[in-house]
Amino acid sequence: MRVTDVRLENFKCYEETDLDLSSGITVVHGVNGSGKSTLLEAIFFALYGSKALDDRTLDDVVTTGAETTVVELGFTHEGEAYRIERRLKRRDERTSTTKCVLDGPDGTVDGARDVRAYVTSLLRMDATAFVNCAYVRQGEVNKLIHASPAERQDMIDDLLQLGALEAYRERANDARLGVSDVLDEVRGEAATLDEQIEDKRDAGLHDRLNELETERGDVEEDIEHFEAQRERAVETRDDAREVLETHEERRAEIESLDEEIESLQAKIEATESDRTDASERIAELDSTRSDLETRRASILSDLSIEDVTAIEDRLDELDERDDDLGDELADVRVSISETSGAVDQHEEKAETLADDATEAREQAAELEADIEAARETIEERQSALADLDDEIEEERAAFEDVPIEFGDAAAHREELRERADELAAAIADLVAERTALESAIEDAEALLEAGKCPECGQPVEGAPHVSDLSDRRAKLESLESELAELREEQSDLEERIERAESLRESEQAVERLRDNRETTEQLLSEKRESVAEKVDQCEQLRADAEEAEREAENHREQATKRAADVEEHRSRLGEINAKRSDLRSERESLETAQELSAQIEDCEETIERLRERRTDWETMNDERREQLSTARDRRAELEAALDEERLETATEDVERAEEYIEQVDEKLETLRERRSELQSAIGAVENELAELESLVDRREAVERRLESLEAVYDEAETLQETYATLRSELRQRNVETLDRLLNETFDLVYQNDTYAGIDLDGSYQLTVYQKDGAALDPEQLSGGERALFNLSLRCAIYRLLAEGVEGAGPLPPLILDEPTVFLDAGHVGQLITLVETMRDLGVEQILLVSHDEELVGAADELVHVETDPTTNRSSLSKRAHLDQLPMGAD
Repeated sequence: MRVTDVRLENFKCYEETDLDLSSGITVVHGVNGSGKSTLLEAIFFALYGSKALDDRTLDDVVTTGAETTVVELGFTHEGEAYRIERRLKRRDERTSTTKCVLDGPDGTVDGARDVRAYVTSLLRMDATAFVNCAYVRQGEVNKLIHASPAERQDMIDDLLQLGALEAYRERANDARLGVSDVLDEVRGEAATLDEQIEDKRDAGLHDRLNELETERGDVEEDIEHFEAQRERAVETRDDAREVLETHEERRAEIESLDEEIESLQAKIEATESDRTDASERIAELDSTRSDLETRRASILSDLSIEDVTAIEDRLDELDERDDDLGDELADVRVSISETSGAVDQHEEKAETLADDATEAREQAAELEADIEAARETIEERQSALADLDDEIEEERAAFEDVPIEFGDAAAHREELRERADELAAAIADLVAERTALESAIEDAEALLEAGKCPECGQPVEGAPHVSDLSDRRAKLESLESELAELREEQSDLEERIERAESLRESEQAVERLRDNRETTEQLLSEKRESVAEKVDQCEQLRADAEEAEREAENHREQATKRAADVEEHRSRLGEINAKRSDLRSERESLETAQELSAQIEDCEETIERLRERRTDWETMNDERREQLSTARDRRAELEAALDEERLETATEDVERAEEYIEQVDEKLETLRERRSELQSAIGAVENELAELESLVDRREAVERRLESLEAVYDEAETLQETYATLRSELRQRNVETLDRLLNETFDLVYQNDTYAGIDLDGSYQLTVYQKDGAALDPEQLSGGERALFNLSLRCAIYRLLAEGVEGAGPLPPLILDEPTVFLDAGHVGQLITLVETMRDLGVEQILLVSHDEELVGAADELVHVETDPTTNRSSLSKRAHLDQLPMGAD
């Protein structure tokens, strides 16, 4: 894997940054606090999200004052390109991820959880494994040495994915225990089935079944005999009933014919009566039509109309005249409405203007009171400004006797804190070195006192540990002196930091007072502007009141004038209504003549319709007389076919057959009940036999399941042992390989006459051997040696992972954040050798953060980080060679 580019937007101290990264060694360089480590943290965060923040939250990565943060990371793996984009949004003092997308050759992965799982699968390591292998964070150089052997074992096993084998072994053990529980249950079930099978076999079920089936056969023969006898009786009864039903049908048909004959006679009589009534109605309608024609002629004569067809023309003429008068009437009404509305408007406007004038004068009086109060407030705020100026001068006086300019207290305080951190680190290194030196001196003095080595028995005179005793004592005195100087400087620095804190508080007080003064000044200006506006407003209100009173009087005069116009329009309205009344009277006479014409037509149509119906009724009666003759002939035929003697015989047959059927049904019911009882008993025995067969089948199935479970139990036990053995073998193989790689790496970068090698045992316990064979715990090494030893162990683990992966290595870049913190000049050179060795061994990309010039000189590419002192924002610039470094850069 190789990181190709990083883009940041509002990430911690970076406002907007783009950086392209190449293969080889890249050193991120800049002064302390410029944001070098933040760049590496951004790469880590892009890969693993919130899991890369330890105890921090998403709020901590968003730039102060910003609402949105964007982190984009591009990288390649096995020849394929990938890109991750994370977007954060701060809402209501809480920050959450609004977008997390990974684009790769297999498509898009969306969501923070899914992206982190995809990266973990791709790199074969989660966030914890990442910092244990590829990413040495600032201050964690000694992490592996400080870890216990068990913790170190877990770290390396997780990196090599041996933890999965232990998980598989535990799963196999859980499976074995689960199978054992099931085996116990199945064995118990087999014993229960054996008892049930034995009980049923002792019950003699087959003999009982044969007895019941024999008795059921006898009962079924009796049922068949009685059912045949019953069927013959039913046939006799049905034949007799058919004779009775035929006789009843003939009687019913005779009765129906009698009713039909009577009905036809009644209908014929009714129809003849209707024909007589129709003749009388025709005569009445002729008389009515004559009267209607006489009334219509009288109306037309009064209106001077000669022909009926002229009525429509006269109505159209009246409609036109009425429409004209209606239009004129509407115009007059509109004029009345508009004129009356104008009168109301003028009166309302006059009243409104009078009210406006009164209200304006009242507002003017209120404004005069407000103006007086505002002028008093202006005097109070002018006094407050003078008090604030005095307080500001009092706070600034704290800078008169110190060599710090006002405004530089915060920067001065940070410089002192950085120096305090450097002193603390230096003191810690000196204390560790002093402890190791004191231990060596004590060992040498013990050897001198004994005179010979307790292990080999050789004289100790001239041995390296004894001969160097005086030098070590001198070095110890030098360390004590240097440590006392540093602690004295540390004490003085704490007092200076307290003074700087006090000055910073004065600066912040001045800032708050200036803000208060600016606010007070602004309020004073606004109050003065408000007074001027209210004076102008008061004068304008009085002028508006006078103008409103003049306009009100004008509207009253207009209202009086328009009221006279309304009376003229109402007089014209009465004339038009009188003309329209005459037109309506003439129209009513014409409509009456039209109604009479319609009634005359109705009479003529009714007469014609009655004449047609008289003809239809005559035809209908002729048809009914033919039907009456046919019905009388059929009734005579049916009366001749009735046989009373045969009817009596059929009645007797029905009674005898029904009596026999009743007796047979009782016998059959008794036999069927017995057959049902036998059938139930047979079913019960058959069920018990079926249960016996089922129990036997179940017992055979349980036996097969027992054999299968026992085989699974054996397989789970074998699998558990296999995983344990495989993990032990792989761990031993990895320990041997890691031991070899660690010694190779340590020999390449730490060639001297003091140490002979390093031993890593099967429990991951580390031991350093001196040239004389003496064993040392890595904690006994000096600060620089200990840091270099840790870096060698990290690189050896990295090499082991790279060698253990088939094909293109998925490992991320080797990332070292401030690895020279605990190194002196000599050890920095050895670190450079270590880094260059890792590159030569095939590590594609190495990223380092450092301000050490010697390490910067070994870079293939240099990234320089600067901080804008006015905005406290960081920016990047790339340099391909050291000679292009900006002048004055650390």
